[in-house]
Amino acid sequence: MLDVTQPPRPGPAQRVSVPTLSPSSKLYFGTEAGGSALLLVATVLALAWANSPWSDSYAAFWSTKATIGVGDVELSLDLRHWVNDALMALFFLVVGLEITREISVGELRDRRNVAAPALGALGGLTVPAVIYLAFNHSGPASSGWGIVMSTDTAFVLGILALFGPRCPDRLRLFLLTLAIVDDIGAITVMAIFYTEDVHVGALVVAALLVTALLGLRWAGVWRLTPYVLVGIALWLAIQASGVHPTLAGVLVGLLLPARPPHPDVVERTREYGQALREAPDAERARLAALSAHATVPPGARLLLVLHRWTAYVVVPVFGLANAGVTLDADTLRTAATSPVTIGVAVALVAGNAIGITAGSAVALRTGLGVLPGGVRWSHLMAGATLAGIGFTIALFITDLAFTDEALQEQATIGILAGSVLAAVAGVILLRVLGERFSLCSPSTEGPPTLPPRPWVAPSVRV
Repeated sequence: MLDVTQPPRPGPAQRVSVPTLSPSSKLYFGTEAGGSALLLVATVLALAWANSPWSDSYAAFWSTKATIGVGDVELSLDLRHWVNDALMALFFLVVGLEITREISVGELRDRRNVAAPALGALGGLTVPAVIYLAFNHSGPASSGWGIVMSTDTAFVLGILALFGPRCPDRLRLFLLTLAIVDDIGAITVMAIFYTEDVHVGALVVAALLVTALLGLRWAGVWRLTPYVLVGIALWLAIQASGVHPTLAGVLVGLLLPARPPHPDVVERTREYGQALREAPDAERARLAALSAHATVPPGARLLLVLHRWTAYVVVPVFGLANAGVTLDADTLRTAATSPVTIGVAVALVAGNAIGITAGSAVALRTGLGVLPGGVRWSHLMAGATLAGIGFTIALFITDLAFTDEALQEQATIGILAGSVLAAVAGVILLRVLGERFSLCSPSTEGPPTLPPRPWVAPSVRV
């Protein structure tokens, strides 16, 4: 029986059918729950590998050098830095694309919808950092304050999809907007406070390439190839400048066009399609395909290509490369009394719960913002607790903040412990409060007011 909800796949029918995922499996892997599950599996594998009899091979493998180059020009990094510097640039590119989309055509267009999660995100950035600095106010450990400033969107939304209250879409919208503003803050912190040995010449080249991206956008270029080529050159320039190269991904994501084209462009697609129907040939098929691509902005097309790769490949590989810490008795005993471990864990759990709730409260009490319909204070506090799951960017900043391996291990243990505690506490609150205060409750405003009498039938002009 034909599924009327989905159009048939393009192209002629195949003689041999290839097994595909069931509809429920496609739905699962098409949500954040699928990506967060793979990240969790990768984390467990990393911990198992780093604490197995083959633990030496873990460090040896990710320290393996890999080189690409042409002639005398080459770039050599170990595998961990290829993941952290190159693959994670794609992750931050997707973050930038999502931010641009939400600002252009999404929920971030409405100031009142943005104010509450935005101020909540600011609270979730500042309060955890203050709490961490209260535990580590001096010495090399104090540079780790940026570790606790980011929420792992994949884990938070994945847990919300699995364990959240009935009809969690409105709470999901609040947390997604909060995570977008949170990502902007975390990226800014990385660019400003975790950059050393800046090379001005390379930065000038990077600035010229950013200008080129702006020129392509101004000229209305809709093909992806020019943006991709300039983006690769921008990554190389920022890598040479000393600034972390993942900033290139953010810049490209923020500068790619995201607004829909003029309706005339869509109308022109029908003309090319009609020409193809009248006389199918290769050239007309090429023009029809190009015309169809032009109806979708470059940012949306690139996001479609990269989103699942980053969620199901890049982020899990990043977790596998960075989450492998030794959990023997000596390491755990040191971590149990380490100000770094305790500061990270407490800041993630308590800092986000307090900061996000307080920041959102300021927006609501002052009238600057509103909560999405149906979201209650109880749900907001549960979501704020769940936002204490800081994993991907937290591990990322750990690598930037500390050069001492012992401090890196202690911070990673704190990230793992704090994220688990935040997840458990958030799930309990979501389940308890979600059952008592449903997000699906009808509006309290009642039906619309009827017009004044007398009611008469509308007149019809002939």
